[in-house]
Amino acid sequence: MAVSRKRSGVVEAADGTPITFHTHGTSGGPVVLLTNGIGTTENFWRHLVDDLSIDHTVVHWDYRGHGNTPRSASGDYSLATQADDLARVTRRVRESGRPPVHIAFSMGVAVLLELYRKEPGLVRAMALLAGAPDAPGTGTALFRVPGSLAAARAMAALATPVVPFFAPVVKAFLRSRLPYPFARMMGVLQPHAPRQDIDEFLQGVASMDPLAYWRTLRGLLAARGSDVLPTVSVPVLIVAAAQDLLMPLSQVEKMRRGLPHASYVLIDEAGHAGLVEKGPEMARAVRDLLLQVPG
Repeated sequence: MAVSRKRSGVVEAADGTPITFHTHGTSGGPVVLLTNGIGTTENFWRHLVDDLSIDHTVVHWDYRGHGNTPRSASGDYSLATQADDLARVTRRVRESGRPPVHIAFSMGVAVLLELYRKEPGLVRAMALLAGAPDAPGTGTALFRVPGSLAAARAMAALATPVVPFFAPVVKAFLRSRLPYPFARMMGVLQPHAPRQDIDEFLQGVASMDPLAYWRTLRGLLAARGSDVLPTVSVPVLIVAAAQDLLMPLSQVEKMRRGLPHASYVLIDEAGHAGLVEKGPEMARAVRDLLLQVPG
């Protein structure tokens, strides 16, 4: 079941794009700000929102071309621009001048670390869920050959003009009954993955502008945030999914070594969709982080 939206607002980005955010909870408690993975729909956060909104003000925002935020007015989907959008949302929703606790999932980890690079004062603490500071696969066998990641970025750029031609086929597949059993068979989804949540996510991706998605993906492939890790001085929680095939555990472990003061939780029987596969466990881990944050 999708998370209900309590109140919505908009902040204007540097290029005029209206960035939409949604506020959950009426407790008036400390602000917790959620940052998505690429293509993620709001229902992925439902377990965290249900748990945290009891005594926190929980805010979720939409990337350019995602959810209720329209396509980028300038065509810019870079991580630096996404981080600037997050900074603007943060300034709008922070409580009495106090920065929120940030919770980032997948691509959101790289976006949040870019925010911390530029404005660390906007981050009170951070939970980094199933993500890493650099492009997916960095340092793994897939991209161990020198120049292979640069080649992948170049190929993604070259493929951009043909994306609209292939989009109808991809959208038809995403809207069919095939992706869920295929992902289960390949091990991308674990047995606990609720089909309704995954179908809602797939429908959300299928409804996106294909170039907005592709250019967001290209921004993620350009992520280089490991150099930020030594500068992080706020409380940090790292959550890894033990069966995650999309975010290699080796990358998460590397991030953990770069943040030696961070708390670490490894959730078993969870893949990259761990927010819905093991939502209560994710919520408990985040609760433990909030207990470490000064009042």
